[in-house]
Amino acid sequence: MTALVQSPTRSVQHLALFIASVALLLLVIAIGVGVGELTIPLRTTFFAVTNKLGLTAQPLNRIHETVIWDFRLSRALVAACCGAGLAICGAVLQSLLKNALAEPYVLGVSAGASTGAVAVVVLGIGTGAVSLSAGAFTGAFAAFAFVALLTNGARGGNERTILAGVAASQLFNAITAWTISTSASAQQARDVMFWLLGSFSGVRWPEFQLVLTVVLVGLAVCLWYAKALDAFTFGDDAAASLGIRVGYVRLILFTVTALMTAAIVSMAGSIGFVGLVVPHVMRYFFGPLHRTLLIACAMMGAILMVLADIAARTAIAPQSLPVGVVTALVGVPFFAAILYRGRRPQ
Repeated sequence: MTALVQSPTRSVQHLALFIASVALLLLVIAIGVGVGELTIPLRTTFFAVTNKLGLTAQPLNRIHETVIWDFRLSRALVAACCGAGLAICGAVLQSLLKNALAEPYVLGVSAGASTGAVAVVVLGIGTGAVSLSAGAFTGAFAAFAFVALLTNGARGGNERTILAGVAASQLFNAITAWTISTSASAQQARDVMFWLLGSFSGVRWPEFQLVLTVVLVGLAVCLWYAKALDAFTFGDDAAASLGIRVGYVRLILFTVTALMTAAIVSMAGSIGFVGLVVPHVMRYFFGPLHRTLLIACAMMGAILMVLADIAARTAIAPQSLPVGVVTALVGVPFFAAILYRGRRPQ
């Protein structure tokens, strides 16, 4: 396990990369705030934020301030949090399942969320008391509970968990398809499909506060178990030999990643490939130690998601693409490269 010991020189390099990534994230958020039908200069965005914090008193265009604070800044920040959360979940699940192709939706959470959203939008379940996000979160957690039920106390480990996730995805996708086919109007079907592919168009400050809390708590829990995740890299037996309570830690981390994914999907829909691609790229730059890998994944996932949202809003302006379409167009080549690398003889 000496391969997981980090040298001081590499630590300095990681710190420099982290500082650069923070600066890049702030820049892309500022760009995201400025891009749209009404172009807002970076300078205006900067002073709008510093004015709000009481650091400056620069006079600004009232319309620009309204657009920044009521619409764009919250959207960019939610996108950053969602990207960070998905990347963290991907890194954790790839370690827990020892599967290079594991991603946040492997436990069927996305399929469950789609069923919950459809139940609210199409069937009207809980209308007036239950929002689309609440319905999606309930469905996502129901899917995770189904997977937990199938795998609880069973032998078979990672393969059984993945198969249970596939079963949950197929079940809830079938329910969603059946509901849309038999009960949805054309407009309802169009709205649901657009949401399922991912969109940040309806998020505001309450959503940001919720997703920020969820992602920060989830990251803190995952960092607490960073050494356990390092041990899982060598397998469950190696982790147990180090005194790690394998079943207990796996349950906690599976639950945390499922809750993070459910919260993100309930707000923004199913946005693929971020949780698959980012951990692989970050391992190349930061190595396998989860203490640094998880933070790096959070930063790069946030940057990538904000850039994807910018592309989604500008590619076919004035219309918007679903964010999931953009991430898929970027992620598929990396996915194919991972598959190709796995088939080459060592």
